[in-house]
Amino acid sequence: DKAFSHKSGLTKHKRTHSGEKPYQCGQCEKAFSQNSNLLDHQRTHTGEKPYQCNHCDRSFSKKSGFNRHARTHSVEKPYLCCQCDKTFSTNGELIQHQRTHS
Repeated sequence: DKAFSHKSGLTKHKRTHSGEKPYQCGQCEKAFSQNSNLLDHQRTHTGEKPYQCNHCDRSFSKKSGFNRHARTHSVEKPYLCCQCDKTFSTNGELIQHQRTHS
């Protein structure tokens, strides 16, 4: 059972089961269950990239992309190979590495 501290959390959770997508993009046919996902999507139309890397000239439309990129400048490597304990900054690097074991 899930518990929610705010009614809005319960409402968002219910949409994962109902498939309801009340947030419609005004420029294409895509619809989303959460307003934050619509806002992220709208940047594909505007080209806006508000997440700027302080270490290089890259910028990103989504925070998740920025966070993944930021790890390339840090020592943080949260993806662990279960066969040899080598660590990687992205899941893609881990998957590519795991192919060396087969």
